Amino acid sequence: MKLGTIEHAGRSKPVVLLDDTTAVDLSADFADMVAIVRSGDEGLATVRQRLASPAATIGLADARILCPIMPEQYRDCMVFEMHLKNAFAQAAKITGSPPNEIAPVWYEQPIYYKGNRFSFVGPGTEIAWPTYCAFLDLELELGMIVGKEGKDISTEEAPGYIWGYTILNDVSARDAQIRELAGNLGPAKGKDFDTGNILGPWIVTADEIPHPVSLDMEARVNGERWGGGNSSEMHHSFADILAHISQSETLYPGEVIGSGTVGTGCGLEVGKRLSPGDRIELTIEKIGTLENTVGQPQPRA
Repeated sequence: MKLGTIEHAGRSKPVVLLDDTTAVDLSADFADMVAIVRSGDEGLATVRQRLASPAATIGLADARILCPIMPEQYRDCMVFEMHLKNAFAQAAKITGSPPNEIAPVWYEQPIYYKGNRFSFVGPGTEIAWPTYCAFLDLELELGMIVGKEGKDISTEEAPGYIWGYTILNDVSARDAQIRELAGNLGPAKGKDFDTGNILGPWIVTADEIPHPVSLDMEARVNGERWGGGNSSEMHHSFADILAHISQSETLYPGEVIGSGTVGTGCGLEVGKRLSPGDRIELTIEKIGTLENTVGQPQPRA
């Protein structure tokens, strides 16, 4: 099933897609997408019932597609080796320093950071260009939604904690990121700004995507292919990621975890930069296409 959130008749409503043009309204049963995730198997059973006998349908032409879920918590990983190698090489050209080497710990465990869960937006929202940024970049990632509470989850159990998948654009102020990471902490303002995290357009439930995930991914700007790959290239699977993160820490339904950027899934890797007015299209097999436009730079106040 494909689920999401739309704005219709002045309200935000969780929905499930009936087809490419029509959604079934779930707002009589659930307040939002997090409520559906928290309700577990019982909630999904209700969604299937509504889908089988749709009583309240909404034409997508009469609605605005929003961010499918506002995360309870947000973590982002970096588990694609090609992305790191490419990014290190290109960053070295910018700084004039020797390229960084991938640290051994990266191969031994998933590496991640916690981001700003309040900065999420959905498809169609204009990306606000940060005032301190000269090099704005996209990042094509697969987002995973945690489906149930758990702690010290084993790798074998972990696939059962995955509720669904969506597309994530982890927009980056690349020049700020490169500068501040030299301080051995972060990223901070390289990632933290309004509209900097984008999800959508839909969440596909995990029962429709076998684990470990193997989905084609592609990034286009103004119709030109910039890059992409396949999620099977993840060095650490989402099961590995869940097992690592949940060590002595409880995970909760509705958390979002990003895969990190697929190889050639950002401008830095391929020597390209976003410009004001650019139209970004990120496509992941079985999920759809996440589209946004880059806004105009604003002067510092």
